[in-house]
Amino acid sequence: MDADNHLKIIDLAASVGQLLKAKRLQAVTAESCTGGGVAQAITEIAGSSSWFDCGFVTYSNASKNELLDIPEALIAQHGAVSEEIAAAMAEGALANSNADVAISTTGIAGPDGAVPGKPVGTVCFGWVVNQVTHTERLVFDGNRQAVREQAVLHALQGLQRYLTC
Repeated sequence: MDADNHLKIIDLAASVGQLLKAKRLQAVTAESCTGGGVAQAITEIAGSSSWFDCGFVTYSNASKNELLDIPEALIAQHGAVSEEIAAAMAEGALANSNADVAISTTGIAGPDGAVPGKPVGTVCFGWVVNQVTHTERLVFDGNRQAVREQAVLHALQGLQRYLTC
């Protein structure tokens, strides 16, 4: 990981942690393309056990169905990389944890996996804060590592944004 990005991610995770702790909330992650990178950033912060419940790395469609209760038909209808699935991942993580807020990521980090309308670098995000689900779809540039780092950073930025609204 790029040293500058690593510092940005850790600083952001610490900031998110302060917000969660002040609001007495716990977070859960549901990750696919980031492979646990959001949870890793969060748990690098000392004391994160007071505001982080758990993380799900649901890389396969089967694990999304089995661990997060996402219907196979929903995945078939929209594809695993979609805002609909990002929303369902975040909502499923909340339902299967003791957390109050959720972050999810699903995407195509590359170098393979592109499909029509979903190029390499496509990442969909989901956040559930105050029982409201938010989603976003972005396309990042760069290699696999760069896409994953940008996705982790954006996932944490989104949670920070929704916690301060």
